[in-house]
Amino acid sequence: MNASNVAASPPPVVLFGYESSTFTLKVRLALRLKQIPYTFITVPSMMPRPLLKDSFGLTYRKIPVLAIGREIYCDTSIICEALEHFFPPNEGYQSLYPKAKDGRDYRGLIRGFVSYWTDRPLFRVTTGLIPASVWRTSFGDDRAKLIGHKLDADKLEKKIPENLGHLDLQLSLLEPLFEGQSGPWMFSTSSPSMADISVYYQLSWGNDIASGKSIYNLTGGGTDNTTSRGTSDVFNAERYPAIYSWYRMVEKYFDSLDSTETKDPPFEDVLGQMKKAPTLGKKSVLLPTPRPAHKELDERTGLVDGALISVAPDDTGRADPTVGELVAISPEEIVIRPEKVEGHEVKVDVRIHFPRVGFTARPVNRSQL
Repeated sequence: MNASNVAASPPPVVLFGYESSTFTLKVRLALRLKQIPYTFITVPSMMPRPLLKDSFGLTYRKIPVLAIGREIYCDTSIICEALEHFFPPNEGYQSLYPKAKDGRDYRGLIRGFVSYWTDRPLFRVTTGLIPASVWRTSFGDDRAKLIGHKLDADKLEKKIPENLGHLDLQLSLLEPLFEGQSGPWMFSTSSPSMADISVYYQLSWGNDIASGKSIYNLTGGGTDNTTSRGTSDVFNAERYPAIYSWYRMVEKYFDSLDSTETKDPPFEDVLGQMKKAPTLGKKSVLLPTPRPAHKELDERTGLVDGALISVAPDDTGRADPTVGELVAISPEEIVIRPEKVEGHEVKVDVRIHFPRVGFTARPVNRSQL
């Protein structure tokens, strides 16, 4: 399987997530924009997730996870790059990185904008708007384990007005970008890009979650949905007319696209399709980068072919690393073949891909497992 033959024989594309997941929404929008047919498999919003652990040996805590055939991609930064690579514009799929009207290619800038702005500081602001009732459920206990410390629901409730102020700050920073547009889309691209998706999904999810619209799903039924004011005190047409107009335009654009999702078919059927998918060859297992791996630096840190390594996020979820044999590495990506989990063989022989942005990879001894 490579970018040139995906169109001729497309492997199954499977997205694992849950309805109220911020980052699941991001990938759903990317798949819809590119019009890639895919299967959506619902997993719990909280640990454990035996479906992922038992099927693929994946102990990674965060959602979503995307499978392209037997290749498993973790974290939306690499998921979106994989979708762009294996379903390219020259095979009829829309690009996540269309060129600007003046011909400039802003892909690198857009990737940085998404990874270091919308997916981090803006996301921290929108999660700060989650109603306190959520933190008083088992979801709050689960996220305390993810973060590494106990969450005080009363304290978080008192901080919501402050976090609305932080959202106002973010919108104030963004508004001039939309006022000065030479076209309808961010960075003056010819069609919506990952930049448009990234700001849109955060504002959409942030408003829904702040209003209590999706908290029943988020907590696994632990608290009822509500209908509060959401983000309307700061995010409205009067205060930020340029962003608000753009937001409604993006919403209308995605509503006009056909859905390409098949939701929750029998999972054993999905596993059967994945097992039949071809395996990427050694040279094509990595996504393309301007330069190959820096072999000397990687060797100095113990990241060599065949090494047993542990991969985990560098912010939250560090207590649940995924362990496996290093298969391939580049400046931007790490690929492992997962170890048995609790002595059980996985159901599908997969390789798991992680980005190097936001993750740490270190050698481990089997005696440490």
